[in-house]
Amino acid sequence: MLPLKSPVEPMLAKSADAVPRRAGLVFEPKWDGYRCIVFRDGDAVELQSRSGKLLTRYFPEAVVMLREALPARCVVDGELVVTRDGRLSFDALNERVHPAASRIELLSRESHSSFVAFDLLAIDDTVLLEVPFAQRREALEQVVQTGPHVHLTPITDDPDVAEQWFEIFEGAGLDGLICKAADSPYTPGKRTMLKIKHARTADCVVAGFRWHKTGDVVGSLLLGLYDDRGLLHHVGVCGAFPAAQRASLVGELEPLRAGAEDGHPWLAGNHDGGQRLPGTENRWRAGELPWVPLRPERVVEVAYEHTEGGHPARFRLNPRFVRWRPDREPRSCRYDQLDEPARYDLDSVLSGEVRPRRP
Repeated sequence: MLPLKSPVEPMLAKSADAVPRRAGLVFEPKWDGYRCIVFRDGDAVELQSRSGKLLTRYFPEAVVMLREALPARCVVDGELVVTRDGRLSFDALNERVHPAASRIELLSRESHSSFVAFDLLAIDDTVLLEVPFAQRREALEQVVQTGPHVHLTPITDDPDVAEQWFEIFEGAGLDGLICKAADSPYTPGKRTMLKIKHARTADCVVAGFRWHKTGDVVGSLLLGLYDDRGLLHHVGVCGAFPAAQRASLVGELEPLRAGAEDGHPWLAGNHDGGQRLPGTENRWRAGELPWVPLRPERVVEVAYEHTEGGHPARFRLNPRFVRWRPDREPRSCRYDQLDEPARYDLDSVLSGEVRPRRP
């Protein structure tokens, strides 16, 4: 029996604006995948998500590869990732969580997952939570057998190298940097690490909104961007407003509701033409989410971290409201304002090298 049992809360991180330069810190790439704590006890392997739920049934190939790569009795913290076209793909990873066993089996072959290990929480009968991270990392390097789909995350104590990683690794689909103290214990559920993530702003058309769950204030704004063909694509929602702002938005948006359904670009749009539309069913929800159309006449500036979904893209996470932009014309809100990081060789990231991808 393992000395640690699932669920174990993973150690978390709080945001930092820049790479810190204090002594005694180490840096790792921040992987864009599913946080996964692996429990191996002989032939039994369980994959636990950040929320404590089990991912095991969705990644049967990971169970096999981790049984081969990890010692017989251990608990390892890491990240499950899936690559597509040489980059990490959160879309492809999400597709792996499917209710049908036949689909899970097919995707386990066609969209093979990989595991990136970055901490060792227990080995045999010994719990390592109070052991300094530098010693846990050294032990992790000694016990993990790396291979095509099992990796150790790169690590550096040089802030100059970390800043270089931050700038160029995004092109391989990574999410930023993680920083931790070399002498720190593992603190389940506590934000004792730092995360440095890419942050940008974009000006978007507000073409609709959804009511808050209370039903009487605005819950979120539906955001759009125009492509080169003049199609307005739904790229995400902006929410998390303070209560007072939710209430004031009702009156602020009311004038835009009049006549909004006449020729609205999303009510007349279709997916066959490649247009992203709001409110459609997907595998995460059984029915459509209702939304209220607005005449696409107002522009809002939002802060976002990165995008996903190819072309046309959408925001990976819900962006944050920054300010209204009455000086911007809605038609000027185009995809070409979004940053596109230079492509980068994912294999170089996994090996800790700095080598740009050749054209």
